[in-house]
Amino acid sequence: MGRIKKMLRGNEGLYLFVRSSRMRWRRWRKKLRHVHPTFYCAPDVVVAPDLEADEYSHISRGGIIGPKVRIGRYVMFGPRVIIVGDDHVFDKAGTPTIFAGRPEVVRPTVIGDDAWVGAGCIVMAGVTIGRGAIVAAGAVVTKDVPPFEIHGGVPAKKIKDRFQTEEERERHERMLEDKTRKFGKFCPPVG
Repeated sequence: MGRIKKMLRGNEGLYLFVRSSRMRWRRWRKKLRHVHPTFYCAPDVVVAPDLEADEYSHISRGGIIGPKVRIGRYVMFGPRVIIVGDDHVFDKAGTPTIFAGRPEVVRPTVIGDDAWVGAGCIVMAGVTIGRGAIVAAGAVVTKDVPPFEIHGGVPAKKIKDRFQTEEERERHERMLEDKTRKFGKFCPPVG
């Protein structure tokens, strides 16, 4: 870690100021008007300006986020996550796809609170990834992922449930509902 980064990490106030200033610039530059001030994206992320993102959501390096995407609270995208598709008409007989145009309506893609989409995932437009769900690295998500399930593969299929018991899941749900909770040194409460 560089000397400047160490200095910033050692001074919480300065770190938060620099990070929020950097993100304010990125939000302005990428025309992101519907994201929470605590939303973070890497500098090389390509994102449609209609992105909606709630508090403490994060998009890592190399991400490509298409139109009509809604990201909940505490969502993590690993590097090179792509949300695409649903943007070409391909079923016009006698017309090459490249000349067939785009559909009138793009289906919305929704990523629920506390979801984690692993590195290199491709999520097709119009899919919903449920609250607390995890998508394994490299998966291709073509169908909805239910809440608190772990999916992986091509196409993505259920691997297992995120929590062993219903009690664990309910405890986690209560924690997600608590908007006053502070999650760490660099994460002040929202509200």
